[in-house]
Amino acid sequence: MRQPVTRYAPYLWLVYLGALVFQPAFDPETTAADWLATGVMVAAFLPLYRAGLAERDQRRLMFVLAAMAGLGVVGTLVNAGAGVFVVYAAAFAGRLSPVKRAVVAVAVLAGLAAVMFLISTVPLPWRLLAVGPITVLVLVIGATGIVDGERRRTQARLRRADEEIERLATIAERERIARDLHDVIATSLGVIVVHAEAAEELIAGDPARAAQAMRRVQTTGREALAEVREILASVRERGAISPDLTDLDALVKRMRGAGLPVSYERRGDLSVPADRAEVLYRLAQEALTNVIRHAGLVATHVRVVVDANDVTMEVTDDAPPSPGPHRPPILAGNGIAGMRERVQALGGTLEVRTRSTGGVCLSSRLPIAPPS
Repeated sequence: MRQPVTRYAPYLWLVYLGALVFQPAFDPETTAADWLATGVMVAAFLPLYRAGLAERDQRRLMFVLAAMAGLGVVGTLVNAGAGVFVVYAAAFAGRLSPVKRAVVAVAVLAGLAAVMFLISTVPLPWRLLAVGPITVLVLVIGATGIVDGERRRTQARLRRADEEIERLATIAERERIARDLHDVIATSLGVIVVHAEAAEELIAGDPARAAQAMRRVQTTGREALAEVREILASVRERGAISPDLTDLDALVKRMRGAGLPVSYERRGDLSVPADRAEVLYRLAQEALTNVIRHAGLVATHVRVVVDANDVTMEVTDDAPPSPGPHRPPILAGNGIAGMRERVQALGGTLEVRTRSTGGVCLSSRLPIAPPS
């Protein structure tokens, strides 16, 4: 119900056209020609007013303002109230941008109002009552229009900024979910593949160990399913519990169960901020998964060191990667890109390099305070 009222509200200002009736109604020398000229002026002004309301192009808006001002100057020769057209032009001048252009337009209109007072052929009493206040009204209404126009432009910029922030937040949330799903699924599938390959090799010679490997496949699958459900729950409720550094113990045990010789060393207090703890956990998860996928189980030792005091982590292995059609190099792929995005989002650094003695070293450092 409010939209029609808001839509037609600007036309309520046309009530000030009543100033054109003031002189003809009270001046005893008014003729029918004066009334006809007044009607023609109003008929010429109304299309200009409607065009001014709808116009968005700056040049065409300035043309409308000039036409209104010209109508006011010419009309003042017949009717002292015609100066109101210049006041309407001043109101529209506030929509000009930048502000400097609007100020110049209002100043020019105020000068025209002064000229109108001087050139008007209307008797002096009517000139003082109708034309005289026009200069003041032009300045006041023009300044008000400039302030209001700048306020609207600021609000429009804020709306666009809010929309952009919302869009970027949506993209960031989508990327977060994608990274979390990648970390969980890649880790779990890597472990499942290793156990499945081991079961395939052992099923003929050692059925008991093959069955044990398949049970580990089942356990890993259930854990992965639980983590995926947790991630999906966080989509509905962002406050879902995120992995902490204390969860690294379970991760290391799971990797050891997959046959990867992992040692885990913790330094300092592990009560680091939740966002940094989650990133460090995901880094360790992705790094260990990469070792399984790219170095297989030929690594003789994998070392994970977490220093909570400096919020740093280093993961190393001593087995050279084995590139091939099914094992891309450890330094490439979406996993490394996802890790780097996580770290950079918190203002940290990530370095992944091959060691001269063989193997790969991944090291990261996160600032204690969030980036400005």
